[in-house]
Amino acid sequence: MRIPPRVLTVAGSDSGGGAGIQADLKTMLALGVHGMSVLTAVTAQNSRGVQGVWPLPAEAVRAQFRSVVDDIGVQAVKTGMLASAELVRTVADLLADVTAPVVVDPVGISKHGDALLAASALEAVRTRLLPAATVATPNLDEVAWLTGVQVASEADLRRAAEAVLAYGPRWVLVKGGHLSGDAVDLLTDGTEEHWLRSARLDNRHTHGTGCTLASAIASELAKGRTVTAAVTAAKEYITGAIAGGFPLGEGIGPVDHGWNLHRTG
Repeated sequence: MRIPPRVLTVAGSDSGGGAGIQADLKTMLALGVHGMSVLTAVTAQNSRGVQGVWPLPAEAVRAQFRSVVDDIGVQAVKTGMLASAELVRTVADLLADVTAPVVVDPVGISKHGDALLAASALEAVRTRLLPAATVATPNLDEVAWLTGVQVASEADLRRAAEAVLAYGPRWVLVKGGHLSGDAVDLLTDGTEEHWLRSARLDNRHTHGTGCTLASAIASELAKGRTVTAAVTAAKEYITGAIAGGFPLGEGIGPVDHGWNLHRTG
């Protein structure tokens, strides 16, 4: 009997199903791993934005994590929305005992510009969470929030990556999706550099891209891939998911997490 690789997501809930825990678990299923979850916060969220955020107590987050890790075990962990400084510190302490690779998506704001992390959590993300990361996956807004480095062009991506690496992750994937031209990301550990390019897709329905990409990386790492191979495969997956993004509600719709399962030909 085949037992699939096990991946744990530590993140918030998106009631609209496009991002957060829901996106993570859909991605993991699509990529052939067993997804498990630690819920950090509940949000009221739809295609138009986030109407409310309710963080869970640190005790509840700790209990969920220990319940899964101590019994089932994990082969990769992904962190997303952590909501508060207390939860960032709690999760960082829990990750200290994990030997599996960790993908940190330093979620600060939603696609619609809504805050998903308290401003007081910045220092805890820098000094506690990022050092636990095998791969950190900030977008350009998150790079600016974490480091103060503003990225205006592809030429700035290397400087941005260096600034994030200074906080201790083994690898950083700086996502350049907000730049003009091709969708280009830089993966580096400070020694190796890998530039990942794809054509920019004309589709506004991109809700959940960051959560989905980070979960895809964690899924591929759980399968035993190297960081470079995992990120390359995840980039291919998210490109297909963005291409299949579809409208829901009156605002920004989600990417298609199951595009690779129902494609034809």
